[in-house]
Amino acid sequence: MMSRKLFYFIVSLLILLGTALMLYRHIVFEVPWYPNEQRESWQIEAKLMFYANNENKPVTLNFSIPKNQDGYTILSETAASPNYGVSFYEESNQGKAKYTTRVAEGKQELFYTVKVLKDPKSRDTAVTVPAISLDDDDEVNAAAKNDIINTAKERSADNYTQALEIFKIVNSEYQNAQLLLKNTEKTYLLADLLKRSGIPTRIVHALVLEDKRRRQPLTDYLQIFDGNDFKYMNPETGAFGKPDNLLLWEYNDQPIIDLSGGRKAKVSFSMMKKDIPVENARREKFAGTSLINFSLDLLPIEEQSIFSSILLLPVGVLVVVFLRILVGIKTSGTFMPVLIAMAFMKTHLLVGVVGLLTIVSIGLLIRFYLSRLNLLLVARISTVIITVIGIITFLTVITYQFGISEGMKITFFPMIILSWTIERMSILWEEEGAKQVFVQGGGSLLVAIIAYLAMSSTFVEHLTFNFLGLQLIIVAVVLLLGNYTGYRLSELKRFKPLVDEMEHNR
Repeated sequence: MMSRKLFYFIVSLLILLGTALMLYRHIVFEVPWYPNEQRESWQIEAKLMFYANNENKPVTLNFSIPKNQDGYTILSETAASPNYGVSFYEESNQGKAKYTTRVAEGKQELFYTVKVLKDPKSRDTAVTVPAISLDDDDEVNAAAKNDIINTAKERSADNYTQALEIFKIVNSEYQNAQLLLKNTEKTYLLADLLKRSGIPTRIVHALVLEDKRRRQPLTDYLQIFDGNDFKYMNPETGAFGKPDNLLLWEYNDQPIIDLSGGRKAKVSFSMMKKDIPVENARREKFAGTSLINFSLDLLPIEEQSIFSSILLLPVGVLVVVFLRILVGIKTSGTFMPVLIAMAFMKTHLLVGVVGLLTIVSIGLLIRFYLSRLNLLLVARISTVIITVIGIITFLTVITYQFGISEGMKITFFPMIILSWTIERMSILWEEEGAKQVFVQGGGSLLVAIIAYLAMSSTFVEHLTFNFLGLQLIIVAVVLLLGNYTGYRLSELKRFKPLVDEMEHNR
């Protein structure tokens, strides 16, 4: 016999392996534990408008586009621009869309559409510390900037606090700040002052995501570095941090639009929020992934549909094993209730129960008559099979005639299994009486209903289809149940007289 230690080692290994596979699917491929979960996504359309310089000159437009970043994943992107060629590329860690044409005349409208998933697990690509490059200033502006920088430096402890002090001075009535703001926009002035302070800084352009907004412009933020660490600063409020609804669009201090052969270029954005099923979002996100994927999603749709039903069978088997070994419910046939439960899933419970009782009852009456003819087993069971087929056909036609379309689904009943069940019940009736027939028949029906309830659960179907490791755990549990040698719950009634006597003697 197998060593108990080896047995428990195998069971433990199955549970650990099954759990590991389930966690792998959940963590790496983000398969949710519960069905019908939704994820927030955004459909964003950028509309680019400009005027062509000359109809005989080519036009080239480079447009900065977003990439995967903290909190957001790019699912898909398209460009709809008649008469223009479009290509996507990357330059200095910044996504770009290039529009080109040989002939353009008058007002031009180009479109770029991107589908973005709000994704807490998405991470930004490597952010490099920008080099500090400064433009020449006249003596007056240089003196004013140095005065602001020195004042802020005295009041600060690090790069971030110095940036905050510079912001406060620029937004105050400080004379030098007011002088500089006359010729320079606030965001660019702040960036220049920070760079002159020796603080690596870049201006990033971001889109504030608001549902059903149209003609939205980009918002400027400052990306301020302290060593390799960095923070985002709102140049209008001085607040540090990146809001959850902020999508970085251009993040290398580069122009949003670089146009050759045209003029007066501008861009506006329209957006709409959509909640999409996690499964759809996950398929788009991991399309073409090279990760090891233990998933039925890779199969054709028809095969997926077949396996979604097949993988429910172990759940029904587990229910049967539990009810027979621990509870002690008697059934007619070991796993006949599982097949009946599968038929219930096609017919629905009420129609299935009525159809099953009708078929078995009529089948038993006919089988009792056949027993009087003293036929051989093969001929008798063959007659029962043909009879069951006839009963199902008759019931299907009759229910259809009465307009009960659900009745046609009783064809899903396993005809051969039903025939053998009728045969066994008939023999049981002759050998042990009607009581045992009703006990085992009723037990089979009860187990089939419980198995149906377990197998028809959308939660169970979701787990069995998406987490194949669950099958290993079910095997381990069945092995453990098969090792049980104690009393069944139904046998505890034998101890009721003893319990009553003990209560009486107290």
